[in-house]
Amino acid sequence: MNTTKIEWTDRVWNPSKGCSKISEGCKYCYAESFAKRLKAMGMKDYEDGFNFKILPNRLDEPLKIKKPQKFFVNSMSDLFHENMPDEYLNQIFDIIKETPQHTYQILTKRAENMFEYFKYHEIPENVWIGVTVENSSYTFRIDILRKINATIKFVSFEPLIGSAGKINLKNIDWAIVGGESGNRARLIKPEWVNEIYLQCKKQNVPFFFKQWGTWGADGIKRNKKVNGRLFKNKEWLEYPAIKL
Repeated sequence: MNTTKIEWTDRVWNPSKGCSKISEGCKYCYAESFAKRLKAMGMKDYEDGFNFKILPNRLDEPLKIKKPQKFFVNSMSDLFHENMPDEYLNQIFDIIKETPQHTYQILTKRAENMFEYFKYHEIPENVWIGVTVENSSYTFRIDILRKINATIKFVSFEPLIGSAGKINLKNIDWAIVGGESGNRARLIKPEWVNEIYLQCKKQNVPFFFKQWGTWGADGIKRNKKVNGRLFKNKEWLEYPAIKL
């Protein structure tokens, strides 16, 4: 469990690792590349690379931190991967319930699996649930998310690799937008970002612009740090209002 450079959270907690590709946004997965580096470094948990594996040795990590933190759960995996045992998933949520001082942000591309699990399990109040939408082909995940009763529901449009089109953000509490990073990153167009921004403003959904990524707003490929995160000449870093 580590602090992280991910702008919208405090720490990452990976009680499992590894995944498999299910949609276009997975093509150049950052977690897969990172897992390969960890394997090369000799890290035991990653000795089999990016194959899905539960990591029970990491289950109790949040219990060791008393100061309230925002945890991004499974930055190196998908909590609702088809190989995730229900029994182990239950153990993860038991830890979440035991640490109400923390906030847990869970993001998935497997919205259907998440919906099925929560049909039979209550969502703890300290859990934020989100889905990834990389272009208009995957907005159906938002419709599935909307059916789940969570304290905060959010959508991550990252990596944004195409127009999201018209989106219904009813009962959605937060939108994160970002471009892809890495040598093989795909282009992000400012009009795609602005399209989401305008719909967020119209539907009163907080808008968080994470980064341009490898491709700048000017359509030039360079280091993502140089491209920065300015949108409409400001850092647009809105957060959801916490529901009491």
